[in-house]
Parts: sequence; C-alpha cells; structure tokens
Amino acid sequence: MEKEKIISELTLKAVRSSGAGGQNVNKVSSKVVLTFDLKKSQSLTEEEKLLLETKLSSRLTTELVLILNCDEDRSQLKNKEIVIKRFLEIIKNGLIIPKERRATKIPKSVIRKRIKNKKNISEVKKNRKKPNLD
Repeated sequence: MEKEKIISELTLKAVRSSGAGGQNVNKVSSKVVLTFDLKKSQSLTEEEKLLLETKLSSRLTTELVLILNCDEDRSQLKNKEIVIKRFLEIIKNGLIIPKERRATKIPKSVIRKRIKNKKNISEVKKNRKKPNLD
C-alpha cells in the first residue's frame, strides 16, 4: 500500500458545517467530505480490494465508495488532515490479515490439577454437613 498513490485517488470536497457557530457557519466551508472509490482504485491490488470490501462492508456504499466526514475543527486545512489520517488508519486496519487460530491441547497435568482441586472442594463441602449420629 503506497500512501501517496492512495491519497492522490481521494476526492476531497469542502462543505458548510451544520450546527452551532453563528454567522461563521453560514459563510465558511470548513467541513471536509472525503470520498474514495474502491472499485476504481489503481493503487490497490485485486486481493486488497476484496479484503477491504469484506472488512469495510458496513462503511461502503452499494457502489463500493467510502465516504468520510470531518467537521471537528474550524479550520478546513486541519479537517482535511484529520480526515486523511482517519482514512489511512481505516485502510491500514482493513488490510491486516488476522492470524489463524490454532487449537491447543490441554496438558494432562492441568486436567489432573483441576480434578484434584474439585475433589478437595467437594471434601470441604462434605465436612460442613452435620454429622449423622445414627
């Protein structure tokens, strides 16, 4: 994965933020909307695209487009940096292939120890009962 190549494929658009902010909100486009078309990407291999498609399926649109918004800061430049950093983190985490879990055998000594412990607890509980004087 080459960061520069992927960043060059991003589409960034500045939009007016919603919410409180007074007159500034009405005239400044500080919110940044990032779109990345997974299908048309040239920097990712087919295997990487399939992996990202399965891992990011809940975040992708039906046309396999990833859309991220950022309006955390009043500065458009900072919002742009934040959204790109977030995008790269999502892609990096999406490309991680988890290790296959191998089942391990429980050692016999551990089994013996557990059974011995169970018997000891059983004896302790038996000794708590009132003695039968018949």
